[in-house]
Amino acid sequence: MSFPLSAASSTFSATPAPAGAASVLDAHGWDTGWAEAFAPYAARGLVPGRVVRVDRGQCDVATPGGVVRADTAFVTPHDPLRVICTGDWAAVDPEGAGDPRYVRAYLPRRTAFARSTSSKRSEGQILAANVDHAIITVSLAVELDLGRIERFLALAWESGAQPVVVLSKADLVPDPAGLSYLVEDVETVAPGVRVLPLSAATGLGLDVLSATVAGGTTVLLGVSGAGKSTLANALVGEDVMDVREARDVDGKGRHTTTTRNLFVLPGGGVLIDTPGLRGVGLWDAETGVGQVFSEIEELARDCRFHDCAHEAEPGCAVTAAVEDGTLAVRRLESYRKLLRENQRIVAKTDARLRGEIRRDWKRTMAAGRAAVEFKRKGRLR
Repeated sequence: MSFPLSAASSTFSATPAPAGAASVLDAHGWDTGWAEAFAPYAARGLVPGRVVRVDRGQCDVATPGGVVRADTAFVTPHDPLRVICTGDWAAVDPEGAGDPRYVRAYLPRRTAFARSTSSKRSEGQILAANVDHAIITVSLAVELDLGRIERFLALAWESGAQPVVVLSKADLVPDPAGLSYLVEDVETVAPGVRVLPLSAATGLGLDVLSATVAGGTTVLLGVSGAGKSTLANALVGEDVMDVREARDVDGKGRHTTTTRNLFVLPGGGVLIDTPGLRGVGLWDAETGVGQVFSEIEELARDCRFHDCAHEAEPGCAVTAAVEDGTLAVRRLESYRKLLRENQRIVAKTDARLRGEIRRDWKRTMAAGRAAVEFKRKGRLR
């Protein structure tokens, strides 16, 4: 999935960077690659900064001169996947360019975490940009939902980030053997992913997680009540997010986080906290699904037919693995479900894009006919 650079406009004279500017940008993840990508905008006098929060058509941007409020009118396309979001590196008007200051462009994203919305238009929604690690937070206060974990993992792998599954509120499972069984259950659905039991109350696993995410950009994901805000406070080392108790009946909580916020971590790196996700819809995530179910994809290579649907075809290595007990039925059913869902989303998106192209073509043709008619009437006068 590619995200092209937003259009930029206007030029301003360059202003000297204040002392400590490099350290401010470095703390937010700036490197030589970003500097090279920003060079054309630096030549036009624009200022680099990282978006730390977006709301209501404006955003907060961490720049060498501090956090500034900027309008996003110049980078608000119709495609919701290309709107500016938390984690983007932006080109902002220099100080004194006017009020309000504007984001004139954002740099091409290295990674992007996106999901489908509940909209009937089958649109994607960008949640965070330029992320290295995706912490999928799962509460042990309620029964594990392995299918939901697989869904989060598919989106995380598709984004280009390295997922980590954190089993929060591990202090609620005092039996070490019981806790290890829960970790093993999650590991069976998360090949190639670290699964870490963690308790913000006791500090269990916190040092390991802090070391894992140091030096990069990490996004916190999970449903409401999973303990993301508590985990964010623990990683940042101060109470940067409000925390509310989850309901005892189902472990769910209210949305204590309503926007996506970016914080600098004391051990290096930055953290993006996101609101709890009620729906985790796939968005063009076939590669991510394949990575989550890598053992099924590996088995499928030995199927007799290359287009085997793993239903009732002769010589199917996948159904044979189910029959001999080496592959769980639940795992295969979940794989089929996510693939079907992703195929529906892709088909609906393709249909929407075709419809938009058709409408644009009709508008262009109508404008052309109007121009021809206008010229014809002018000649008759």
